[in-house]
Amino acid sequence: MKTVNVGICGLGTVGSGTCNVLQRNQREVQASARCDVKIVHVGARRDNAACNLEGIQVSRDIFEVVKNPEVNIVVELIGGTTVAKDLILQAIELGKHVVTANKALIAEHGNEIFAAAEQRNVCVAFEGAVAGGIPIIKVLRESLAANRIQWLAGIINGTGNFILTEMAQKGRAFDEVLAQAQELGYAEADPTFDIEGIDAAHKLGILASIAFGMPLRFDRIYTEGISKIEPQDLAYAKELGYRIKHLGIARRSGDKVEMRVHPTLIPEKRLIAHVDGVMNAIMVMGDAVGSTLYSGPGAGSEPTASAVVADVIDIARELALDCTPSVPHLGFGADYVSPITIQTMDELETSYYLRMSAWDRPGVLSEITQILSKQGISIEALIQKEPAEDQDIVPVILLTNRAVEGKMMQAIQQIEALVSIAGQVVSIRLEHLD
Repeated sequence: MKTVNVGICGLGTVGSGTCNVLQRNQREVQASARCDVKIVHVGARRDNAACNLEGIQVSRDIFEVVKNPEVNIVVELIGGTTVAKDLILQAIELGKHVVTANKALIAEHGNEIFAAAEQRNVCVAFEGAVAGGIPIIKVLRESLAANRIQWLAGIINGTGNFILTEMAQKGRAFDEVLAQAQELGYAEADPTFDIEGIDAAHKLGILASIAFGMPLRFDRIYTEGISKIEPQDLAYAKELGYRIKHLGIARRSGDKVEMRVHPTLIPEKRLIAHVDGVMNAIMVMGDAVGSTLYSGPGAGSEPTASAVVADVIDIARELALDCTPSVPHLGFGADYVSPITIQTMDELETSYYLRMSAWDRPGVLSEITQILSKQGISIEALIQKEPAEDQDIVPVILLTNRAVEGKMMQAIQQIEALVSIAGQVVSIRLEHLD
C-alpha cells in the first residue's frame, strides 16, 4: 500500500488534536484515503503532552518540516500571517501540498497563495479555517456545486455567540460575560478579533469567495462588533419576536455582492436563532436546493482537527491514485478581472431596529414618523414604554420595513437633532432570512 507522509507545523490546540485524530483513527483514515497516511515530522517550539510523538521526527525549526524531502503534505497550524505565509509559500515552491486552518492568512493573503499553488500545480486545502468542525467549505464547493448561491448568513464566531447568549438569557452586562468567556478560554486576553467582528470577517470573506466564485476581498467587508449591544436591546428584541445574533452575511444580486458582519435581529422562528453558546451555524440559500442550515462546534482541538484531517485524506487519496490534487477554485490568475463588484453599505437595503430615548411630551412620535416618512421609511412595529417614576424620558423602540441604509442614516441624524430626543439612536439591522 502506498504511503503518504505528513509533516505538521505547530503543536498547539489544533496541532495536537490533529496528531491525535490521525493516530487514533488510523484505520478509518487509511480506508478513506486508500493509502497509509503517516506523520513523519513535527515542527514545534516545544512538545505537547497532549499527544504522542514517539517515532516521529521533531524539529524546533518548523521550516525543517517543509525542507524534509520525505514529507508530501505540510500541515500549517502555527497561526498568524507572517511566518505562516512564508512557510506555506516555501512549501508550495518545493512542490508540496498544504493543509491549513489559518483563516486570517487565507482571508488576507489567499489570492497570492492560491496563485502560487496554481502555478506549481499543488493543492492548498483549508476546511478547518472556517467554522471548525462544520464541513461548510466542502458543502459549498462540492455538495452545492449545482446551485447558484443567492446568499449565506452565519454565526461564525463562538465567543461572540456565547456572550450574546448569556446576555440574552440572563440579562448580564457585556463586560461581565466577556470576563467569564476569558476565564473559560473562549476569548483571548486581547478579545478584539472576536468581539469586534474581525475573526468573523476573515471567515465570511472565504465563504463568499467560494460561494460566488470571486477573489478574496477581506478589505471590502463591513465589520461591526458586539461591544455596544446592551441587555435591554436583547430584551426588546425578544418582546418583538426576534433574537440578536452576530452574523456574517454575504448576498449576491446580479454582479454585485454585499459582505457584512454585524449584530442582527433575526426572527425567533428561524432555527439559527436558537443556536446558542459557543456553537456555530451557517445558512445557505441556493437556487435549486433552497435554504439549508449547517451547525456544529466552531472551534476546539478535535472538531477543527476533524476538518484538517479530512483535507489530508482528500489530498492523500488523490496521491494514492496517482492523480494531481486539484487546486480549489479560489485560484485566480494575476490577470483575472472579476465581473463582480462589492456593494457599498449606503446601497444596502434591509430592515432596522431603532431605540431612542424621548422626552415624554406630546407630538414626539409624530416628529419621528415624519422624518422617517420623508426618507421613504415605514414603521412595522412600535413599543413605547411608560416613564419610570420621577422620570421624563421614555424609551421608544421601532421596527422599520426595508429601507436603503444611506437614507436610514440620514433619518437617524435628523431624529437625533430633535430637541425631544435625548442622546443617540441605537440602530441594529434586521434580516428575515427568507
